[in-house]
Amino acid sequence: MTKQRKNYSPEFKRKAIAMVVEQGQAATEVARSLGIHDGNLRRWVREQNEKKEMSFPGKGQQALTPDQQRIKELQGKSWAGQCRMTTELPL
Repeated sequence: MTKQRKNYSPEFKRKAIAMVVEQGQAATEVARSLGIHDGNLRRWVREQNEKKEMSFPGKGQQALTPDQQRIKELQGKSWAGQCRMTTELPL
């Protein structure tokens, strides 16, 4: 029997982080009171410090910077252009 992986919303993570960072509570105590593993909470705090507003995009989606989004858009257009070019028949 496989164990179901728990998913926590970005709001839940941010509230838990605030309890540690803003209120100064110990990560171990906060984790215990919320019923989560303290390693998860420490990782969330670290991610929040490293990525700021780009942290916790949700459901396994990677948050992209504006530059990364633009590159992805251009790559998509480039790929679409290549597909059109390969389907054209020479005259």
